[in-house]
Amino acid sequence: MYLDHFGLNQSPFKITPNTEFFYTGGNRGAILDALLYAIIHGEGIVKVTGEIGSGKTMLCRMLESMLPDNVEAIYLANPSLNRDEVFHAIAGELGLATEGKRGGEIMRLMQNCLIEKHAAGKQVVLLVEEAQAMPLDTLEEIRLLSNLETAHHKLLQIVLFGQLELDDHLNLPQMRQLKERITHGFKVPPLDQKDIPEYLMFRMRAAGYHGPDTFSAGAIKLITAASRGITRRINVLADKALLAAFSENTHNILPRHIQAAIEDSEFAVPSSGLPLKQIGFAAALLVLGIALGAGWQHLAHPLLKAGVAVPTVQAAPALAVQPPIQEASTPAPTADAKQAPQQNSPAENPPTPVSVPSPAHNPLQQRLAATQSWLAGEDGAHFTVQLLLLTDTGTESRLGSVLSRLDREFGLARIYVYPTRITADHQFGITFGNFSSREHALASINNLPPGYKKANYPKLRTVKGIRDEIAKQQMR
Repeated sequence: MYLDHFGLNQSPFKITPNTEFFYTGGNRGAILDALLYAIIHGEGIVKVTGEIGSGKTMLCRMLESMLPDNVEAIYLANPSLNRDEVFHAIAGELGLATEGKRGGEIMRLMQNCLIEKHAAGKQVVLLVEEAQAMPLDTLEEIRLLSNLETAHHKLLQIVLFGQLELDDHLNLPQMRQLKERITHGFKVPPLDQKDIPEYLMFRMRAAGYHGPDTFSAGAIKLITAASRGITRRINVLADKALLAAFSENTHNILPRHIQAAIEDSEFAVPSSGLPLKQIGFAAALLVLGIALGAGWQHLAHPLLKAGVAVPTVQAAPALAVQPPIQEASTPAPTADAKQAPQQNSPAENPPTPVSVPSPAHNPLQQRLAATQSWLAGEDGAHFTVQLLLLTDTGTESRLGSVLSRLDREFGLARIYVYPTRITADHQFGITFGNFSSREHALASINNLPPGYKKANYPKLRTVKGIRDEIAKQQMR
C-alpha cells in the first residue's frame, strides 16, 4: 500500500526470511562466517540459539545460500517428529526409499548414501530448525547421526537452530552425551541501540528507497525500547509506522507513528508515557471494517450506472483488528482519486436496495457476489494472484468479454472480481486463485499463460490487503 509513496520496490520489513535483507551488523555477519567455517572444516554438531524473532531462520537461509557447491544442505523443519519418524524424514531428504523399513535398516541406507557422496567429494549438512521443540528422544536420535563417519571425516554435519529453551534441554542429565558432541555454540543477540538506525535504513535501501533517513531520532528511541532489539519486533513496528506515515501523506517517521504501531502490537512493550496523538490502528480499522460494508456499492457505482446489479457485502469481523503486516504492492491513489465525491455515513444515508438478478445468468454478477463472500469469510493471510486492473471499462459487454476469456483459460470459479478506485480510471481488480501459502501462490504464477506476465503483473495480494484497499478507498 505504501510502496510507491516511499519509492520502494518491495516491502522492506516483511518478517519472512528474505536473504536480500540480511543485515551483517549486530554480530550476524560474524556468526555466519563462523558457521560456514565450522561446516566446511567438519566440526561436528553446531548449535545456534536466540530469542524468538531474533533472526535464526534468516541465518539458516543465508547459511544455505553461501555454502560451497560441494556442500549439500538438507532440512529437518518438523520439530514434532518422534524417534521412529526422524530417520524416515532425513532419509527422505536424501532421496532414499524407506517404506516398510525399520530404523536400523534406514540408518544403513543413510550411511551408504553418505559414504557415496563423500567418495564423490561431497559434504552433507543437516539443518535442524526449532530444535527446542523436539522431544528429547528425537534429539538423542539426532546425536546418533553424528556417529556416521569415516576414519578421518564426519559424514554428516549437523546444525541445531533453536530458542533459548534448547540450552535448558541440553543441560538435563540425560542429554549430556549430545551436549558433549556440540563443538560450537552461537547465540544471536538482540540489536544494540546503535545498530537499530543502521538496520532500519539498510532494509529501506535494500527495498529500493533512495531518500534521506526517514526515521526520526524520537521514533528510533521508541522502536528500541519497544522491540528490545528483537529484529522481528523492529520489522513489525517499522512496517506499521510506514503505513501510518503514508496515511498522513508524509515521508517522515515520527514518534506518533511508532506509538500508534506500539498500541496495535500484541507483544508486551514497556510503557513510553507518550500520549497517543492520533487514532490507533485498531480503532481506525474498526471504522474501516464498518466502512467496507457500505464501501462495496460506493466503489462499484460505475456498475450501477451501467445497469449492473451489485449486492451488498458484509464486513469480515477480522477487519476490526490488526492492520496488514504483509501488504502487496499497490500504487498510491492519484489526486483525481482523492477528489472523488464523499459519501455520507451508512447510518445517515443507507444504500438504496438493489435488485439482484440470478448470478447464474450473469457471469459478472456471479463473480462479484462470490468475491464478496470470499473476502468476508476467508482467512486474511491467504494469498491470491492479481492478474490485471481494468481501466475505462465502459460497458458491461467489455467486462463480459474479459470474463469469457478468463473462463476459458482458468475457469471462473477461480477468478475474483472486486471494485476499486486506485486511480480515477481503475474500476475493477481481477485476481486468480486462493492460496494458503506464499509458496503455492508463487508456484501458480510460473504456470500462468505468457500473456499475463508483463510489466507489474501478475503480483501477489493478500485477502486482508484487498479488504483494506476497498475500505480505504471508501474512506476517501
